Amino acid sequence: MTFDEVVNKVRKLASEVDASDKGFLAVQINITGKDSGVFYVEVKDHRINVEPYEYYDRNCAITINMTNFNKLIDGKLDPILAFTTGKLKVEGDAGKALEFSNLLKK
Repeated sequence: MTFDEVVNKVRKLASEVDASDKGFLAVQINITGKDSGVFYVEVKDHRINVEPYEYYDRNCAITINMTNFNKLIDGKLDPILAFTTGKLKVEGDAGKALEFSNLLKK
């Protein structure tokens, strides 16, 4: 899967989420490896935006490789297990990272 395909997949997942009861959340995702890239997911004003840019005023940044990120958003990789085994790194508020992973679960 290419970086652009992942961003589009996250956009599709985000479009299916009811964010009417969600507060502000800004998470930058750093994809490492062959198809690396950076994008962010922002929940603001009860809407979810996904854009392929860095987000400097974020709650946290998640660094993960493409394979593990796909497993994470497909519900095949537990975010806590990924964090404790080093497959996922969090810079900033780890609670917000967990909130993000729960937001996009299928």
